[in-house]
Amino acid sequence: MTDFKRIALVASLDMPKVTATLNRLAQLLPEHGHEVVIESGTAKLMTAGNLPLCDRDQLGGRVDLAIVVGGDGSMLAAGRDLVDNGVPLLGVNRGRLGFLTDIMPEQVDSRLMEVLGGRYQISDRHLLYMRVLRRGETVGEGLALNDVVIHPGMSVRMMEFELYVDDQFVYSQRSDGLIVSTPTGSTAYALSGGGPIVHPKLNATLLVPMNPHTLSNRPIVVDGDSNIRIYVGQRRELQPHITCDGQMHIVSQPGDAIEIERYARPVRLIHPSDHNFYETCRDKLGWGSHLGNSQPSDFFHR
Repeated sequence: MTDFKRIALVASLDMPKVTATLNRLAQLLPEHGHEVVIESGTAKLMTAGNLPLCDRDQLGGRVDLAIVVGGDGSMLAAGRDLVDNGVPLLGVNRGRLGFLTDIMPEQVDSRLMEVLGGRYQISDRHLLYMRVLRRGETVGEGLALNDVVIHPGMSVRMMEFELYVDDQFVYSQRSDGLIVSTPTGSTAYALSGGGPIVHPKLNATLLVPMNPHTLSNRPIVVDGDSNIRIYVGQRRELQPHITCDGQMHIVSQPGDAIEIERYARPVRLIHPSDHNFYETCRDKLGWGSHLGNSQPSDFFHR
């Protein structure tokens, strides 16, 4: 187990309600012997005192852990920004759903201290690397921890594209777009599009069509190491958009190729020791719990 001696505090400037939790962490962590570094942007939301500041892209090598205070969107941004620095992430939830942020603000004094005391799980999550090619030249690129989405932008018309996996033609399609998702993103936008829930330990990539014109076009799960290439149709009035985690976008042109593959490095998430993916699904998605207080063996032997 890693000794999290030096800890960075990271948050989104779009969520001012995180201030109280950040100030509490800045007080609590030094009391338990941890050195605290405040990410430079995050310092604008809190009373940093004499704590050292550091730009986000300089945290690698300076800290053993980044505590991200916010929602899943804050974790997605931190994951993309810090993946190359190898800084593991632990989330404190101040958002809505909280699939990636395990600890609630009122649990900081107890649950967080358990994690920092060595009682935690590690979950490595792979990202997708996307680039847009125009006449063989890269004109845009990005990373996604959840998903890469190709959609028509402001147009209400369907877009047209061809899909290849490992240089093998899969199909041509007219639809509202395509969601290319990691297992982490399978409980996000891909789920809303009718895609399957995939356990985050699996090395897989999901291809989920958005309202395809041909109803037999269904979601496909392919090997996570596959190379995915999408050719944008030639209709001049459409300029499909490509978004990464819904937080950055690139506008394509007819004839562009969009390449997507697994990124070389994973991002490491830290969870409390009792973290359970299926329990999280039950809680966040409203799945049914045990029938009464019976054990599974009791239920099946009735």
